[in-house]
Amino acid sequence: MLSRGAAGNSFSGMHSTVQRQARSVRLGVAIAGLVIAFLVAVFFVSYGSKLYENWRERHLLEKATTLLQEGKLTQAAQMAQQLARRHPDSLAALSILADTAERQNLEEAVKWRERIALLLPKDPESQLNLASAALRFGKLDLARQALNRVSPSDRDSAAFHVVAGWLASAEGNFAEQEEQFAAAVKKEPKNDLYQFNLAALEIRSKDTDKSKNARDTLERLITIAPYRTGAVRALLNDAVQRNDRAAADSFAQQLQMSPEVTFGDYLLCLNFYQKLDEKKFRRLLEKVKPFAARNASDLASLIEWMNQNGLAGDVVKWVDKLPPAQLSSPPVSVVLADAYATVKNWSRLKRWTRAGNWGDTEYLRLAYGAIAERHLRSGKDSSAKSEFETLWQSAAELSEHGPDHELMLARLATKSQLANQAEELWVRVEENPTMRREALDNLRQLYRSKDETTKLYAVLQRLHESSPNEAPITAELARLGLNVGENIESSHQLAKEAYDRAPNDVNCAVTYAFSLHRLGRNAEALAIIQSLPPEGLHDARAAVYVALVLVEGNELDGAKDYMEAAENGKLYPEEKKLLEEAKTKLLAASAIPSPAESPSSSASPPL
Repeated sequence: MLSRGAAGNSFSGMHSTVQRQARSVRLGVAIAGLVIAFLVAVFFVSYGSKLYENWRERHLLEKATTLLQEGKLTQAAQMAQQLARRHPDSLAALSILADTAERQNLEEAVKWRERIALLLPKDPESQLNLASAALRFGKLDLARQALNRVSPSDRDSAAFHVVAGWLASAEGNFAEQEEQFAAAVKKEPKNDLYQFNLAALEIRSKDTDKSKNARDTLERLITIAPYRTGAVRALLNDAVQRNDRAAADSFAQQLQMSPEVTFGDYLLCLNFYQKLDEKKFRRLLEKVKPFAARNASDLASLIEWMNQNGLAGDVVKWVDKLPPAQLSSPPVSVVLADAYATVKNWSRLKRWTRAGNWGDTEYLRLAYGAIAERHLRSGKDSSAKSEFETLWQSAAELSEHGPDHELMLARLATKSQLANQAEELWVRVEENPTMRREALDNLRQLYRSKDETTKLYAVLQRLHESSPNEAPITAELARLGLNVGENIESSHQLAKEAYDRAPNDVNCAVTYAFSLHRLGRNAEALAIIQSLPPEGLHDARAAVYVALVLVEGNELDGAKDYMEAAENGKLYPEEKKLLEEAKTKLLAASAIPSPAESPSSSASPPL
């Protein structure tokens, strides 16, 4: 048995152990409680912060949307920018930024639309919005890429056809534009905007049924406020073209009475009266002159219109009566220089451009000065040529500061028949997508006039790449390719494509006939030629190919007629060789007696 002291000591030890264990348990519970409390706190802080962040984002988005609806575009954009910085992929924020930029006509709209289109690559609406924004700011390549990303199954919507139509228009392909607008109307025949777009285009059509239908549509749209003024403008132009004096007079009166009349509309009315009513034209011109003199932009517009319509001489007399301060600054100083150049008053043009500063158009002052110097010193000495070159080079260097400047200088060089300077400028202008078509068209005309077929072929290739559905360009590329021996197989294929697309177009049909002839299928070529109206085949460049096919088909009398037409026109060197080929074949065919003809002989018949 344990003694009482030992038992006491044992109990005391047990008690201490229990106490230590209890303290450990309590400490563990406390620590666990602290951990749980900390985790709970972290959870609630995190969750609460996320709730707050979500609430803040919704608040920013709602406020930005409200500001957008109220037309407070700058504030709406600022709110959306805050949200976009937190969430760069927020479609709602990007949409508001795109909308506000578009309403303010800011180019950054393209950037936001592109971001949305990248986030939604399979959404056709996003791609069409990007294409529309890109077109607005002249980014044709980007617009074409966006349209190409629309899946084939989504390309038969009215919206797609409309955007594709405006792209075709920007590229100068008006046949494609008409096709696309017609497809949009077919999809949504009750849409007045689509009807207006198509009618304003087709009223100029050579197809009488199309032009009549367009006229009827526009006369209906006159009664609808948003389209009234635009419809009257189109109908007035149409009436003038048709020499319908009564209708044109009525539309001109309506346009001048319209609350939306612009100064440009007065110029449109001047177009009408100049062609159809000289007395009314003179009265309106004298009425418009003092009105134009109140505003530099209107004054420049009127002088430019007069320059383009055979009235530059009147301009030179009229401006002498105006205060010099109204004339010495752009844009008036520029169009006045053009008036002096148009009437070939080189000495006055030189004085006009000798001094002063035309601001952003200083390059035009130097250019007109160069032109005046060139004409005044023509044929006198080499120093005049040097002075012209110095001034023109200075103008060209200044024009490099902006694509619009290069375009204006290229137009002036073309108008002034400065072929080398024009070529150099148009090559530079071509780099800008919005100006590419005009540049290529001018280069095509320049190389045609100089018979530079190798350069012409390269330009036609670039034209075809930018406008692959334009049949006349395709045909010209194919025909020249066959003539110069470039891409023969592809040229035959292009000739067929052009004909399939526009079988009634004379150049397309003649090109395909030439292709068939070269492939040894002259009977098919002859059938195509004989199906065409003869009056459309006597153009020199068409007549060469017609003659070639007719000779091969033994239609010798007809061939002679077309050879004569070809000889009286301008031909490329390669086409001249074709004409000689046709003549050689004609002589050979004429030397062979026909089966009905008896062989001539001086010998007496046998007895």
